[in-house]
Amino acid sequence: MPELEYMLLADHAEAANGKLSALGAGWTDLWRAPHPPDGPPPITHFGIAVSVLVPWTETNHRHHLALRIEDEDGGSQVAAIETDLEMGRPPGLPSGSDQRAVLALNTDIQFPHPGGWRVVAQLGEQIKTASFRVHDQLPPG
Repeated sequence: MPELEYMLLADHAEAANGKLSALGAGWTDLWRAPHPPDGPPPITHFGIAVSVLVPWTETNHRHHLALRIEDEDGGSQVAAIETDLEMGRPPGLPSGSDQRAVLALNTDIQFPHPGGWRVVAQLGEQIKTASFRVHDQLPPG
């Protein structure tokens, strides 16, 4: 079975030519400018970087990956995306070699309230989460 190797939150993420680039990666606190109580919350941009390690025996097969962004209780989901990935065996790849699939997703999202949130990635029975907190204030300092 493929392995959901890691998932990072970033200010921005890109996947190109088998490489994953992340700007401002690894954060756990998202700071947004204060807004009027009767106004809508601001829209926030961030990226999600994902790596999936695909063993030789699982190449040329489709694998379903689902991502969702939800509050810490799982009661409020603000985004979800699902996709299938399939790694082929390029010519000359040594028998038994694992391959890495890298994916990047960038989103502009409106969190309805501050507090605890998480990104949940599911690949087959595997689940990885990246938890973070949304703050309605400017960062300290």
